[in-house]
Amino acid sequence: MTDSNDADKLNFHGRGWLREMGVRFVSASGDRVEVEWEVEDKHRQPYGIVHGGVHCGVIESMCSVGAALAAAPRGQNVVGLENNTSFIRAVRSGTLRGEATPLTRGRKTHVWSATIRDEENRVVATGRVRLLCLDAEEALAGREVDSPARHQQKD
Repeated sequence: MTDSNDADKLNFHGRGWLREMGVRFVSASGDRVEVEWEVEDKHRQPYGIVHGGVHCGVIESMCSVGAALAAAPRGQNVVGLENNTSFIRAVRSGTLRGEATPLTRGRKTHVWSATIRDEENRVVATGRVRLLCLDAEEALAGREVDSPARHQQKD
């Protein structure tokens, strides 16, 4: 199940790297996250193709948001433990679309899989992210976490 309302909230409250990269949530839930963005010069490395770090960052973000939305009803936040991203096809322009879905959603860890595709639906990058679910009392170094779950509770 996808929820465009969560996507709207994430786009409205979004800040930081995703906003700077122009990544927009199309749908977001604890079952699936979809994003899209237009390739711009800021995404390209010196050879004129999208930088691998962009693919890694988008994959990590999609998986983290999905896991956070799945863990929020249990009062948990999530943090990434591992990101394995493979670059399949070089891309220089156009609209890229990403989709992430869970492989497993345990009480303490999640593993999510993601794929980024070009306008012709060809696979550009794939990845898998392992995440740790933290209970509220296990907050990171006493810092408040700005998670999708917080925005969901505020609105």
